Amino acid sequence: MLKSFAGGRMFGGAWGSGVPTVLALHGWQRTHHDFSQVFDRPGASGDLAAIGLDLFGFGATPPPPEAWGTGEYARHLVPLFEEPGTLADRIVVVGHSFGGRVAIRLCALVPDRIERLVLTGVPLLDRLDRTSRVPAPFRLARRLHRMGIVGDERMEALRNRYGSADYRAAEGVMRGVFVRVLAEQYAEELASIGCPVDLVWGEDDGEVPVEVAVRARPLFPGATLTTLPGVGHLVPTEAPAALAEIIAGHTGPASEPGNGPIGMPPAGATK
Repeated sequence: MLKSFAGGRMFGGAWGSGVPTVLALHGWQRTHHDFSQVFDRPGASGDLAAIGLDLFGFGATPPPPEAWGTGEYARHLVPLFEEPGTLADRIVVVGHSFGGRVAIRLCALVPDRIERLVLTGVPLLDRLDRTSRVPAPFRLARRLHRMGIVGDERMEALRNRYGSADYRAAEGVMRGVFVRVLAEQYAEELASIGCPVDLVWGEDDGEVPVEVAVRARPLFPGATLTTLPGVGHLVPTEAPAALAEIIAGHTGPASEPGNGPIGMPPAGATK
């Protein structure tokens, strides 16, 4: 059942009973429904009480008034922590892809309320092959645009030609959000996170490869990395049972900081 949050400004879903101890944030062009199989599992992982939001511009929540970055997205989640009974005093924040970007910013705003972070498929760093994946004509036009030689109209036409499927699918203000978020960097924020962090990656993630998580893990003061064989980018829908166990804290004896990537069976894969 769809529920409203933050004084009716956001919408999403809720699972379990009692005051929610988990806040789940979905990926780009996704909705809170991605977490339904993670939390709507009677008897699994202690019946976690959780809420999942439709972030601004996705699902039932309207777009932001302007092209926000993840900092603005995070600030507009703070009212959830101020509403009595909406969230427990200490919670686990789960962020998939874009939602993980927002979760990182949120940690700096309410650090005393976040017990643990669970991040999956999040672009924490640029992938090593990012530059090589951008066509040379577009790289040149982008450089000339910054110099004022190529106009906005021509640049937009090139973005439509060379841009990713996500960029082409975005409309209105959400296209501006996409461009702004894509340029963000997080290395400093990662180093300042004080709570435990679980990185959970699909071994076959083609959007944010495991190598990104491997390079990012040492940047956190304390983090574990779990890789899921046979799972791609959409961990919440492809391996909901495995993700639920990690959210509940049942990561197993092999998930220790410094061990590097480990394997877990892709329980509950549905793709």
